[in-house]
Amino acid sequence: MAEKKSKLSIIVWSGTVDKLYPAAILTSAAASGGWEVELFFTFWGLNSIRKDMLDVAQRQIDRSYEQYAQAAAEAISKMGFPKWYELLAQAKGMGNVRIFACSTTMEMFGIKEKTALADFVDEVVGAATFLERAKDSTITLFI
Repeated sequence: MAEKKSKLSIIVWSGTVDKLYPAAILTSAAASGGWEVELFFTFWGLNSIRKDMLDVAQRQIDRSYEQYAQAAAEAISKMGFPKWYELLAQAKGMGNVRIFACSTTMEMFGIKEKTALADFVDEVVGAATFLERAKDSTITLFI
């Protein structure tokens, strides 16, 4: 019997840098380990992958623990660490990583075309399509 390939599915709901970095780092780690990875960007996560918002998200943090998140964001910036979206693009180059944008959220936010999104977005799909793809995941995360 063939061994099941490991798969990570991440629903990226948040658009703040303190959530986007963990999603990008986990994606990169899984891809480098040969895992299949699929990300579904929805709500504020989807907003963060608009071409005109990529660097805005880089500066946003979760206000519920603002002082800690701000210190972490500043430390990451000073270390010269790649931006969260650069990590995602690199992960796509390493392995089987697919990035989806939520069609319903695009409609809610008035985003008409996939071309308004970051170039690393593979496809615009609905929640039902993503759930069908994610149902056989080894790990599923909501970030």
